[in-house]
Amino acid sequence: MNGPLEFEAIGTRWWIRAEGLTERIEADIRRRIDEFDSVWSRFRSDSTVARWAAEPAPRNGAERTLVLPAEAAPLGRLYRELHELSGGSVTPFIGESLVRLGYDAAYSLTPHGPAVPAPVWGRDARWEDQTVSARGPVLLDIGAAGKGLLVDLVCGVLEDSGVSDYLVDAGGDLRHSGAMAERIGLESPFDSSRAIGVVAVQQQALAASGTARRAWGRGLHHVLDGLTGEPVRRVVASWVLAPEAIQADGLATALFFVPGQELAARYGVEWLTVHSDGHAEGSEYFLEGLF
Repeated sequence: MNGPLEFEAIGTRWWIRAEGLTERIEADIRRRIDEFDSVWSRFRSDSTVARWAAEPAPRNGAERTLVLPAEAAPLGRLYRELHELSGGSVTPFIGESLVRLGYDAAYSLTPHGPAVPAPVWGRDARWEDQTVSARGPVLLDIGAAGKGLLVDLVCGVLEDSGVSDYLVDAGGDLRHSGAMAERIGLESPFDSSRAIGVVAVQQQALAASGTARRAWGRGLHHVLDGLTGEPVRRVVASWVLAPEAIQADGLATALFFVPGQELAARYGVEWLTVHSDGHAEGSEYFLEGLF
């Protein structure tokens, strides 16, 4: 194949540059993405999580369980850590709140009712290894870290095919492997046509989270606080550099609720947060690249 691979999938634009990319590898990548989407997408009525959420709750109040693929185990562990670090604000059980505010399967962007807190982890629902359990209908939403996980899985397809020099970018969440670093622009959360800085990425993953890309109505966007179901207001954008995209993606979301110094001390990552008043905080690696 000549040139990078570009396509739309899971509601975002993918851009993959890889040495040795073939049509067979491209087919394997597309197949892996579709497999992931068929399990995790809450925008598909036929997905595993959507069908489970639509099942009626047992009349006797018994728990319902959902057994997920192997990739669910590291995703669930990360969610559990971030849930605890954020005091419950980061949660995979936030799907119903997003639907109520209009970020639903039809992308209606029209609120259907007031925001509601997410089901309480450990009381109403829980996630252990590959199994999610709940006493009532629960709509999973893995938007906080799921795209990062899928980027890692696509990189795994490349590596299993003998490709070691690549850049996989899924709508700004990316992972790099190779001898030459990539300089990546940091999009302004206040003007998407401008960058507020650049960062060099080499043998790492970079993830961004922001309130501007998926925003609608008056003050509505997709980054919700699980404790209230309401959109966050204090932070407007965040970035994290980490060894893997799942970690970078999850921690970028956590920065809306947890001080960056705390996440850096625990995970050893580089980070940047932009607040609604325009000021930025971050590790020196990011700050020295700001314009």
